[in-house]
Amino acid sequence: MRTSLSISIAALALAACAPGTSTDADASNTPEDRPDAPPELEVIATGANIAGANGIHFGPDGLLYIASVIGSDLTVIDPESGEEIKRFTAADGVIGPDDVAFSSDGSFYWTSILTGEVAGFNTAGEKVVAAQLPPGPNPITFSNDDRLFVSQCFLGTNVYELDPTGAAAVRLIADDLGPGCGLNGMDWGPDNRLYGPRWFAGEVISLDVDTGDRRVEATGFQTPAAIKFDSEGVLHVLDTGTGDLIRVNDGANEVVASLSPGLDNFAFDAADTAFVSSYADGFIKRVNKDGTLTTLQPGGMAHPGGLAVIGDTVWVADVHAVRGFDHNTGEEIVTQRNVVGMGELGGSLNLSADGDLLILSSWFDGDVRIWDPQAGQRVARYPNLAGPVAAVRYAGGLAIAEHLKGAVTLYGDADPVELATGLPAPTGLFVSDDDALYVSDRERGEILLIARDGEALSTPETIADGLESPEGFVVSEHGVVIVEAAAARVVHIDAEGTRNVLATIPSGSPGAPGLPPSQIFNGVAMDADGNLFITGETSRVLYRLKAPW
Repeated sequence: MRTSLSISIAALALAACAPGTSTDADASNTPEDRPDAPPELEVIATGANIAGANGIHFGPDGLLYIASVIGSDLTVIDPESGEEIKRFTAADGVIGPDDVAFSSDGSFYWTSILTGEVAGFNTAGEKVVAAQLPPGPNPITFSNDDRLFVSQCFLGTNVYELDPTGAAAVRLIADDLGPGCGLNGMDWGPDNRLYGPRWFAGEVISLDVDTGDRRVEATGFQTPAAIKFDSEGVLHVLDTGTGDLIRVNDGANEVVASLSPGLDNFAFDAADTAFVSSYADGFIKRVNKDGTLTTLQPGGMAHPGGLAVIGDTVWVADVHAVRGFDHNTGEEIVTQRNVVGMGELGGSLNLSADGDLLILSSWFDGDVRIWDPQAGQRVARYPNLAGPVAAVRYAGGLAIAEHLKGAVTLYGDADPVELATGLPAPTGLFVSDDDALYVSDRERGEILLIARDGEALSTPETIADGLESPEGFVVSEHGVVIVEAAAARVVHIDAEGTRNVLATIPSGSPGAPGLPPSQIFNGVAMDADGNLFITGETSRVLYRLKAPW
């Protein structure tokens, strides 16, 4: 990384205040009047302890093991108290686990949906790779005699049998259960068949893993995410669309517990008590025998990313949810959840304000949407994009940073127009009040001015360089405030080029190869009073830096 740092004073002089920031704000709210002491970084809202709770399974030690794709870890908790006992991370060889399962000897395996790796730890604690599959392995389960089965979901449709040791070749069982997903949240049935839900078909099927024979076992679900059998062999289904845990008795579906949409998986302990995970909120809840719920791990923001301020509300993109917080108190006042692949909301790793509307971006979904948070409705959708990381309203259309194109493209009524090309990692976008468009490039370590008055500059102008993985940023007449993800800090560079560290915050690790390196966007936004709001990806909190900063 370069150690030099420069800033274009002329370009910044042309930049007006950040959108929503008063141009005649009280002078006491300027950085020049900042006290000598560094500004205090406040936590105004907290979220989950786990960055999205995905597959869960009880180990032979009686503890509950929880996979987290985006957290890239396996958390082990006490099922009585919820206390975290251990966490397996990338340092242990665990990368992006989506589901976890145990064999009878106590070894356990997980699926890495983004990388395609299926791996585990044997009883000696050594990592073993069972297979390197294409992206998409999601559910995993063992048969009673320790045969290992995996299915793709969301990034493929295949169902496989794997050799836990990795010695034998992968065997394909089915490749026609799509579209969009093979099976999710599977279990081995008491009749020695593999059971699993078909997410987009609303049904549960079983497979004879040797012949491929299949049959429909249960129907009538909105979006079945996972199935499990209790100790008596009774089938239970988790419907993520309705948020219900359902018991299937003689063909009748009986609701055992009602939670919230965005559920991921569940597991029974030795006493047939159910424990439920949420990918949207990150919680773990126990379903008690009397039907009440006990929260063992808290829910809330699970993967906070981009954010924007509209009036008194700070809107946060939370991958599988959009959350609105009161900018004064930090109270979560609006929560709108996404059920993957279903409904209008879609995923959101980044967002920006569009008047009273929100512009939601998701490189995983490959689209950008205009969302009305008041009506809870989608206004417009821009599909089939090349890894969209950020989008802002510009020149009557949408300027979208597309990672796979290495470009910022303007989409409107006419043919798309490329505003900047040849960018290794276009990440954040910002439009100033004087109609200047800026982009951060995470790999180049730069903030670039790329367009004015709706027209691309013939040569982008470097506003700041020598940055460590810049992601979210805001531009005002006082300079630039930038989240440097790799350095885990928020910096201010004034119009003279003086650099000041405003805060140190935990930040996430880069995405897997081929994915946008920001993975979950680290955002910053400013309200009308000059207060800064910052998302804490790995700490899963919303920060505030009060003006003057």
